Amino acid sequence: MLNSRLVREHLRVAQSRQKSYADVQRRDLTFKVDDFVYLKVSPMRGIRRFNMKGKPAPRYIGPFKIVERKGEVAYKLELPSNLSGIHNVFHVSQLKKCLRVPEEQAPLEGLDVREDLTYTEYPVKILETSERVTRNRRVKMCRVQ
Repeated sequence: MLNSRLVREHLRVAQSRQKSYADVQRRDLTFKVDDFVYLKVSPMRGIRRFNMKGKPAPRYIGPFKIVERKGEVAYKLELPSNLSGIHNVFHVSQLKKCLRVPEEQAPLEGLDVREDLTYTEYPVKILETSERVTRNRRVKMCRVQ
């Protein structure tokens, strides 16, 4: 009897500790109708270019206006005509609040977003090349825009 109480108490303490760790990562996001939000997109590389990975790329596109709230955690967005093939209701985890003026936005014409919200990255130009010499090999490096 005493042993099972001790086990339950240790289990409760461990669960409480793990919950406090998980709560640090959680955040409650709610938006209002007529707010502007950014939409999360994923870059997709066909091949590794110049043996580099993790190049800077846009992670969010927009801003887009929220038309209505669908349920507790979904929002319907007003998407432009070039994104008409994409369903316009998104989970709150795919949205980020827009804090700037909605007129200051990057153009979507240069970004070819597919229906699964991915796009292909292409290098613009090679800015700089260098060569690193180690004991028995030479490594060519390129800085790409």
